[in-house]
Amino acid sequence: MRDPRVMVAVPQSRRAAMAALWGLAARLTKLLVDAREPLIGQIKLAWWRDMAAMIAGEPAALPKGEPLLAELQASWAGKGSLDALVDAAEAMLLAETPDDRRAAAESFGAHLFSLSGGRESLGRRWGILWGAAVVEGTVDARQLIAEARMCAAPPHRDFAGNRPLLMLDRWAAALAAGDGERRLRGEGLLLLRIGLFGR
Repeated sequence: MRDPRVMVAVPQSRRAAMAALWGLAARLTKLLVDAREPLIGQIKLAWWRDMAAMIAGEPAALPKGEPLLAELQASWAGKGSLDALVDAAEAMLLAETPDDRRAAAESFGAHLFSLSGGRESLGRRWGILWGAAVVEGTVDARQLIAEARMCAAPPHRDFAGNRPLLMLDRWAAALAAGDGERRLRGEGLLLLRIGLFGR
């Protein structure tokens, strides 16, 4: 979502909130990728879970000096559900089987798309591909990419005019179709076409 080609399709009134939300998603993803010990990862996730609770219930009590927290406070104060994203990240961290990893990845995508104004079901393919990126270079990653490739495309009408989420879903489909390989020119043309015409 924070890619400028996608963000330009977000209504101006929602850009700050979406930038903060997807900034949180990026921070949680980096935490998972960098985690060498699950216990350390859990401690860091617990901190973010506490921050999500404070954003929802006591935003004025948030610690100062963390730019992402300031962004979240400005646009998500008094709103719940951010903790669900942290829970899904923790499920991915602790997953022990391919099925557990797929379920956690789907949950992360579902919550992120829901918080971004769409249906949870729309985030399934994106979430599975996100999971493949988290466990990049493993057998599980290849399996998750294959599963993302087999996901049926949600009907256009289900996005209800949420063009940024449509762009992200179709982008995920293109990446999965190419076995996760980046094709920058093709991706750019795809995002431009959907951004301009919605298809």
